Amino acid sequence: MRLAILKEETGLEPRVAGSPDTVKRYLGLGATVVVASGAGVASGIGDADYEGAGASVVADNAAAVSGADLVLAVRRPEAAALKGINPGALVIAIADPHGHEAALTEIAGTGASLFAMELMPRITRAQVMDVLSSQANLAGYRAVIDASSEFGRAFPMMMTAAGTVPAARVFIMGAGVAGLQAIATARRLGAVVSATDVRPAAKEQVESLGAKFIAVEDEEFKQAETAGGYAKAMSAEYQAKQAALTAAHIAKQDIVITTALIPGRPAPKLVAADTVAAMKPGSILIDLAVERGGNVEGAVAGEVVTTANGVKIVGHLNVPGRLAATASQLYAKNLYAFVETLVDKSTKALAVKWDDELVKATLLTKDGAVVHPGFKPADVAPAAAATDASAA
Repeated sequence: MRLAILKEETGLEPRVAGSPDTVKRYLGLGATVVVASGAGVASGIGDADYEGAGASVVADNAAAVSGADLVLAVRRPEAAALKGINPGALVIAIADPHGHEAALTEIAGTGASLFAMELMPRITRAQVMDVLSSQANLAGYRAVIDASSEFGRAFPMMMTAAGTVPAARVFIMGAGVAGLQAIATARRLGAVVSATDVRPAAKEQVESLGAKFIAVEDEEFKQAETAGGYAKAMSAEYQAKQAALTAAHIAKQDIVITTALIPGRPAPKLVAADTVAAMKPGSILIDLAVERGGNVEGAVAGEVVTTANGVKIVGHLNVPGRLAATASQLYAKNLYAFVETLVDKSTKALAVKWDDELVKATLLTKDGAVVHPGFKPADVAPAAAATDASAA
């Protein structure tokens, strides 16, 4: 069983899919591990570190993929990058399938079985494999650190001989994994923190961290959560009421961090331009959803925009990657936990249980076709499309 760890091909991705620790664990599963040279440099892991753990370092991704039975990456590789892979080999990555159906079809054409780690079901046995949680946790932390570096004042209240410095006021929009970590981090730095979310369960979580919960708590709010724990899309009427409440609250804040994302959909607009215009000069907006269109009107992916009234809108890309060493360590462990379920420990060979719920939830391509019901081409899955329409 040849396992390949790729070097990410985009300069925007400093993370890596394997660590020296997971290399040792893969060797224990019976794998021969090859790593593309330079794969871990941006995460503080040198080629010698991988070799010291027992891996073989090869010249590039092409050499790593050649003859591979299992390929690990952070972002979905291009189909061309999988040339030379063994027929039926497994490719595991953050696949970003929404809106990229053509790319999935191309990968299916290579004969590889592509798994999307971000589609891992949120069940107890898969918690250790939950890439969204491990990376969002870091994004929430980093958002507060980025805000503090852009903010020209101290976070905690300080009583000095020269006078009292008031605590910064921080508002977190979206109390999922990233939002809750942002709340905890801002609180540790001494800020006065408030937060909002459309999920009723979030209120108790927010208050347990010492923040004030802000929301229109009507009947729609009480039903605004899916069985999987995700936020539902809210009605236009509710959004208008919530927007009015939050706009008045935002005008009093120093820092606003937005984290709202709904899987497979553009990011909802939470902060309108007129709300930004009402904020105080020197205020900071951190948009963690900027890669999906952004929660803040005026946010620009990859840029820090200063508005006419002196408000900064921060739209950093790949925020977990801004903590590449830690993010890679956690992601590598997520991957290993999943790979371990795909290997027969007695024979030390790949033995995928295709009917396992983890496999069915994450498998995108197999045997030359896109097989995930959510991403099959329309002419391949008319029955599934009809079912989806009736459910809507």
